[in-house]
Amino acid sequence: MVQNVAIIGAGISGLAALKCSLEAGLEATCFEKSDSVGGLWNYTEYAEDGRASIYRSVFTNACKEMMCYPDFPIPDEYPNYLHNSLFLDYLRLYVKHFDLARYIKFKTAVVSVQKCPDFQVTGRWKVITEQDGNRSSDIFDSVLICTGHHVHPNLPLHSFFGIERFTGRYMHNREYKEPAQYAGKRVLVVGLGNTGADIAVELSHTAQKVWLSTRSGSWIMSRVWDNGYPWDMVYLTRHQSFLNKVLPRAISDYLYESMMNKRFSHEMYGLVPLDRYVTA
Repeated sequence: MVQNVAIIGAGISGLAALKCSLEAGLEATCFEKSDSVGGLWNYTEYAEDGRASIYRSVFTNACKEMMCYPDFPIPDEYPNYLHNSLFLDYLRLYVKHFDLARYIKFKTAVVSVQKCPDFQVTGRWKVITEQDGNRSSDIFDSVLICTGHHVHPNLPLHSFFGIERFTGRYMHNREYKEPAQYAGKRVLVVGLGNTGADIAVELSHTAQKVWLSTRSGSWIMSRVWDNGYPWDMVYLTRHQSFLNKVLPRAISDYLYESMMNKRFSHEMYGLVPLDRYVTA
């Protein structure tokens, strides 16, 4: 008997899971809450509950050779790094190429996933979904949850002493869309990850003043690296991985820090990470 699998989410991971499940001979059904594939890469004007949210200017941090599915390269005419709208186009091309749309149930939210009463024997799951206000349930042999980890924001207000007396606006970055509404304002961006750095730079062109707060520092890298190549094509190689394994830790750490400081001194700007040799 052919086993069936439920895949929750039609983003970059859900689409790959769907395609691989079909290749393995499984009966696969993908449930997508929205009306389109793409997940995180499906830009919306406003943040919506239960969905990941990105800002208008988001580009990929990995180059197209590293970002693509191995069996479906990103077209040669696409740039090295893709704007979110272009990457969404690529995902749609992937769906069309492998004829995946007919296995996706759009505008269908998964309400719950429960073990069947005979789970200990069959290993089956009961999946309850809702579409247009109507609920239905189906039994599956396996369930793959591909909803990502950017859906629910982490806003630890308890860590900000005196926040209850703050008269300005505070928000999680998922609510940020573009810099125009911050013209002339004084803005504090907390966090020096990819998103924090992106938003701080973008706001610096419109806001009156921008502060970027970091608890532990970070290595600041350019997407464009040696000789104009994407940084991940230069650094994330088998040769580099081999050197990291065979060289003494002190030497590999020194080489890594030297590489990070090629463009500017992080120490001069107080950006050296507390754990300065953690690479990921």
